[in-house]
Amino acid sequence: MSKSQSKPTDGGVAVVIVNYRTPQLTMRCLASLVAEGDLIPGLRVVVVDGGSGDDSAVELARAISGKTFHDWVSFLPLEVNGGYGWANNQAMLALSREPAPPEFIHVLNPDTEVTPGAVARLAQELRAYPRCAAAGSQLLTREGQPAASAFRFPSAGREFIGGAQSEKIRRLLGIGSIVVQADTSIECDWVTGASVMFRAEALRQCGLFDDGFFLYFEEVELMHRMRARGWTIRHVPESRVIHVEGASTGVGAKTAERPLPDYWYNSRRRYLALTGGRRAMLAADAAWLVGHAIANLKKLAGKSPANSSVRAQDLMRAGLLAYGGEVQPSVPAWGDPPGRVPAWMGKG
Repeated sequence: MSKSQSKPTDGGVAVVIVNYRTPQLTMRCLASLVAEGDLIPGLRVVVVDGGSGDDSAVELARAISGKTFHDWVSFLPLEVNGGYGWANNQAMLALSREPAPPEFIHVLNPDTEVTPGAVARLAQELRAYPRCAAAGSQLLTREGQPAASAFRFPSAGREFIGGAQSEKIRRLLGIGSIVVQADTSIECDWVTGASVMFRAEALRQCGLFDDGFFLYFEEVELMHRMRARGWTIRHVPESRVIHVEGASTGVGAKTAERPLPDYWYNSRRRYLALTGGRRAMLAADAAWLVGHAIANLKKLAGKSPANSSVRAQDLMRAGLLAYGGEVQPSVPAWGDPPGRVPAWMGKG
């Protein structure tokens, strides 16, 4: 282990917010964190601009330099849009190379607003469960309704149900829903990346986000890697965070009629290839397509299934089999210098 990898933590919490062309939302998110400073001594925030290419960096730099934020918020503008995980990595790598890195790093979407005590509650959960690598919040819609926040890992069975869009078939086959619901904190496979606090020690052992992902599935793969190393993941409903889903990407729960972007399919393919290999990925794709065929038969019979944003033609066009690079991880280690070009860019 290198000297930078063995540095003691300072017991504190650092929040990382990656902005991409949503500076007003980012500042609202930042403003919602002010009260958390009274609950978490030494709380600090790193705001990253992920190569927005507009006026975001100028607006954010001006706002952060004001007296409300300048002594506990730092700003990290990036020249390129290297993807969500890569942008978060740049901040985490910088934190990891400090003389005393934070004990916990809270990754927070810019299109969120934390409710009072939400960040402190995640830190409390991590301290209560020493083998917990990541704790995630309960997301709320703008109307205050709970949104999906904790999940089971994808599997061939759940891909089949996703294609079929049928709760009846899911219950008949006894397949657990991909969404986990709970009123109190609970262990699960993975939690939303919109508001998740990581233990620095787990990142030191398992690595950061795989930068072969541009966007989507990067947090699922990281938590899959953490669980494979014996760490746990917990969902904390008492930590409540309002989420304006899809503000940066235009992809969200209310856009089921809109085709998903190609990078969603690329990320899905990479996740399946990295975690299960080509055979498991092919099984998941085949299961989804069989389920989708059942959904089409239901539609012909006049029983319309729920809308799905996944489309068979796009799934097949994206490629059912992984390319060679898809099964090669690209994970920076805690303490590495920032700035390495993300793997997805290196592939062209």
